[in-house]
Amino acid sequence: MVKGTHQAVEDARNDTVKILINGKFHDRSEAKISVFDSGYLVGDGVWEAFRVHQGKLIFIDQHLNRLWQSAKVIGIDIPFSKEELITNVHRTLEINGMRDHVHVRVMLTRGIKKTPSQDPRLTISGPNLVIIAEFKAAAEESKNLGISLFTSTIRRGSPDYLDPRLNCHSKLHEVQALIQAIEAGADEALMLDVNGFVSTCNATNFFMVKGEEVWTSTGEYCMNGITRGNVIKVCAQHGIKCLQKNFSLFDVYGADEAFVTGTFGGLTPVVKIDGKPIGNGSCGPVTSNLRQFYEGLIVEELK
Repeated sequence: MVKGTHQAVEDARNDTVKILINGKFHDRSEAKISVFDSGYLVGDGVWEAFRVHQGKLIFIDQHLNRLWQSAKVIGIDIPFSKEELITNVHRTLEINGMRDHVHVRVMLTRGIKKTPSQDPRLTISGPNLVIIAEFKAAAEESKNLGISLFTSTIRRGSPDYLDPRLNCHSKLHEVQALIQAIEAGADEALMLDVNGFVSTCNATNFFMVKGEEVWTSTGEYCMNGITRGNVIKVCAQHGIKCLQKNFSLFDVYGADEAFVTGTFGGLTPVVKIDGKPIGNGSCGPVTSNLRQFYEGLIVEELK
């Protein structure tokens, strides 16, 4: 089992799930898309992933707002409404008998190309929509014991060439960062921004605790995660000072606690960075409290 923030409990039901591709269902083993698809050819597409609890699409408005914003940024005209997409997600859940501990990934690419090329004018179809829903419960190991990070030499880019806030299919720099971390014996990668300040992780957002304060990056050089935003929100609700600021590895190595946030894992404690223990090497009290507050937001969503 792969250890990290996306470590899930194995579930044999996923072997036979049905995948929705452009409105039609396919068995998992037969779910295919053309090799001329823009996403496959040049990473030209956007995506979102969200959780389902008790049949409820958690924080769905925030996720769909980001999907529509991302599509607009790269010039994809979405040919359906948010309501129609939600209907198709529910169709996917229903046909698979899914209601709880479900992870849904929605992928939208520019469409099929006439020939391999970057040029969007060579697209000969409308956008391709794929919805994958799986039974995925987070494994307790990472949640309880925490993860280790390694600081990658791969930097988060500047907004003027590929805005890190764009949730696009082009994730190769994050894959490179993760490979470095794995080769160094860590679970995931910590990434710096172009100025050398701590930005984010390869697939999650990074937070640290210093005294009574919670620190996270400015958000200029990272994916502005839905969970990240909700953690900042619960800090404000419960009188916890949360600073979005520049800070360096000097600060991180002396942190009292650290954790990462993401849609799948929620809040996951970080117990070691670059071989250095963080705090007492376990989930700290602030992280534990914030996790409870965040889970309280989910409860509110279910009402």
